[in-house]
Amino acid sequence: MTARVAYILSGALALMGAQATALTLTGCDRTTHISHGGEADHVDLGQGRVMWRDWWSQEGTATDFTVVDCAPGTALQFRTQEENMGTRLPFNRTEKALAVIARHEEGARAFATFERMAEDLDGIARDITIATLSAEPCACAVLYPEARGDKTEFKLAG
Repeated sequence: MTARVAYILSGALALMGAQATALTLTGCDRTTHISHGGEADHVDLGQGRVMWRDWWSQEGTATDFTVVDCAPGTALQFRTQEENMGTRLPFNRTEKALAVIARHEEGARAFATFERMAEDLDGIARDITIATLSAEPCACAVLYPEARGDKTEFKLAG
């Protein structure tokens, strides 16, 4: 490689910034708490929605899911599995909870509101919340960057 080509390539990569790391959905999988917590299994639900699994495994275990409507930044979060995380009895209702989400996502999006999903998850999942995110999630940055709006842009920690 000539010095000129190397110079051009390094300049192009510098201009691309964090995007030079080729963000992909699998690139969104990461450990967020040393070795005992993280995000995994990011999926595209279509029409501007994404979902991923948060996991925790230190002394106890837990599995949470987050569904995000990227443009408004609305997020539905819920816990489907927990063991030894406090005084609650262990439970694992992951399959049932994901079936609820799948049923809603397969129907007309106009009816697949987070409020309706939360209502159907009640009694299956726990710790169900709906919130508005101020920062762009990784999966939204990968799949729907045009939906960022005024949310803080996602950047890989480097």
